[in-house]
Amino acid sequence: MLINNGIPTKEDIAKVTPSEERFAKGPVAIVECFQEIPCNPCVKACKRAAISMSRDINDLPIVDENLCNGCGLCISYCPGLAIFVVDMTYSEELALIKLPYEYVPVPLAGQNVIGLNRAGEELGSFTVIRATSGGEKNKTYTISLVVPKELAMEVRDIRVENGVISSGTGEEQ
Repeated sequence: MLINNGIPTKEDIAKVTPSEERFAKGPVAIVECFQEIPCNPCVKACKRAAISMSRDINDLPIVDENLCNGCGLCISYCPGLAIFVVDMTYSEELALIKLPYEYVPVPLAGQNVIGLNRAGEELGSFTVIRATSGGEKNKTYTISLVVPKELAMEVRDIRVENGVISSGTGEEQ
């Protein structure tokens, strides 16, 4: 339960998960923001106006899935690290996920990291496709990661094993 352990319930996740039909259209932002607090950087960040709030700054963000193109600009602007992009059209078996990351070292494209679920449990080793800086003033990176489709709604964080990033070739960096 979110209020007790910080982990959203399956019901919480179901409320913000796009339909299979929307997933089939390409990348889409998923806002896993479940507490009403005064916050709206995601609304300001979205150039397509795909993220809004119904009444005021305390409301939960709402993603208009028809306007969202999954660019991921909103990811690095969220102070709660609660926005992710999922692209189920990446390949037949694999999905591309984009997630926020605020640690060092920052993994590089081609390197493997440990994927973690919302409880911090390991889900496997996955390849980083890209690490995009949030900019000079925004130190949050967006990490693009390839995962099996069945884990696309589960992987929500990464860990660099013992501060060492694996290159995926068996060599350590």
